Amino acid sequence: MQQTSPIGIFDSGYGGLTVFRSIADQLPNYNYIYLGDNARSPYGDHSFETIYKYTLECVEWLFAKGCHLVILACNTASAKALRTIQQIDLPAKYPDRRVLGVIRPTAEVIDGYTKTKKVGVMGTRGTVNSQSYLLEINKFFPDIKVYQQSCPMWVPLIENNEHLQLGADFFINEYCKQLMDQSGEIDCVLLACTHYPLLMPKLKQVFPAHINILAQGEIVASSLVDYLGRHPEIEEKLGKQGEKSFYTSGDPSAFDEHASIFFGAELKSNKM
Repeated sequence: MQQTSPIGIFDSGYGGLTVFRSIADQLPNYNYIYLGDNARSPYGDHSFETIYKYTLECVEWLFAKGCHLVILACNTASAKALRTIQQIDLPAKYPDRRVLGVIRPTAEVIDGYTKTKKVGVMGTRGTVNSQSYLLEINKFFPDIKVYQQSCPMWVPLIENNEHLQLGADFFINEYCKQLMDQSGEIDCVLLACTHYPLLMPKLKQVFPAHINILAQGEIVASSLVDYLGRHPEIEEKLGKQGEKSFYTSGDPSAFDEHASIFFGAELKSNKM
């Protein structure tokens, strides 16, 4: 019997499409369902309880669509909801399903991108306040010093397609300066929000050339390839017809208009 279970990819909005694109590039033959919770985004300023509730609802929706594996391609959801879902909800209700995030795969390899052992993390308020990257990186690499900077204006600028305009420069320069003021020895900056890779052209102009600016897409994709190789009990359930479906809790026409900027290709979404 041919397996058809898709890999579910969830984000609070558009940003996870940058991760999805990297995953699809490395694993093109699998089936995928992407869900963006645009009607309730951004997640960055919500409480732990609210983000957990929203994330679980979306994960369960993807389970109902036949997904046995779901990737939280959202740093805020990974920081505030993943652990509870993995430790409480899956064992109790979905023991044969798996949910993975984006924080651990990044933390596991960050050591390869810094020589000074001084790493900057730029993210939403929710991700920064959770301390998830600081804790996870120090779990693997206690000798790395992590400096964090929240960037509350970046997601609104990106989602309104204003991020490459001159008006965005103040907020880009200001947050980068605030991060570098914490330590002049930072030589690796992690973009801990899946929206932020769209700022890469501007960030390369702001940061000194020796600083590694690290986006998560390829790291998460490579980690997923490794995970599927180590977990044949999950891999064998996945469909491999190369199908991609896109859903949003918001307005599909508005989603389609912006989503191509993140995904790098035109797409057609459906209402959740």
